[in-house]
Amino acid sequence: MNHQDLIAYCQQDWEEYTEHDFVNQLATGDLNKYAFFHYLKQDYLFLKHYARAYALAIFKSSTLAEMREPLPGLSALLESEMNHHIEYCQTWGLSADEMEAEPEDFGTVCYTRYVLDTGSAGDRTDLFTALAPCAIGYAVVGQRLEKWAETKLEGNPYRSWVELYAGEEYQSGVEETIRRLDDMLEEIPLESKRGQRLCEIFKTATRMEVAFWEQGMQAAQ
Repeated sequence: MNHQDLIAYCQQDWEEYTEHDFVNQLATGDLNKYAFFHYLKQDYLFLKHYARAYALAIFKSSTLAEMREPLPGLSALLESEMNHHIEYCQTWGLSADEMEAEPEDFGTVCYTRYVLDTGSAGDRTDLFTALAPCAIGYAVVGQRLEKWAETKLEGNPYRSWVELYAGEEYQSGVEETIRRLDDMLEEIPLESKRGQRLCEIFKTATRMEVAFWEQGMQAAQ
């Protein structure tokens, strides 16, 4: 099996995630700014836990080569993505200290703890499967929105968000993530008990991505 089998297993959930109204409105610049503001604050908290999960992958590793594998992703999280969030939020008058003090929304707690619990209870394959919908999905969203919003990015307050996830640095990082995951999945039969368990992990994490967009939309109501 490979990552495409995981996506196919939850195709409807995957489309709800990657084609959600939140990202569609973001691409056109019509997204309510308070929805995006809430999202940015929660995503800052989410990414901290996401980095913890990459560190957990190192703990779960048994060889030096395995320990080195998560380092590029962890570095990108702690530097590129986190810095983007901090800089972007500063344009809204929100400091890193304020984001650190922001309470976690229920969706943020549920999603991040699910990933960490899956990784703690399982092995590296379980953990990277739980992490995959975020990385792969944002790459899909970035590519789609860049093409769709090509004529609408001028003056769009969310332009830098679209360009970050559509950019070469992020896209190439996800290609490496996919390669690593596919290597892990290669010898696992899709219809086996193990294969179906991994499909369910991927599906649950994908559904939580949908809920993450939703909590942003609900915050603006």
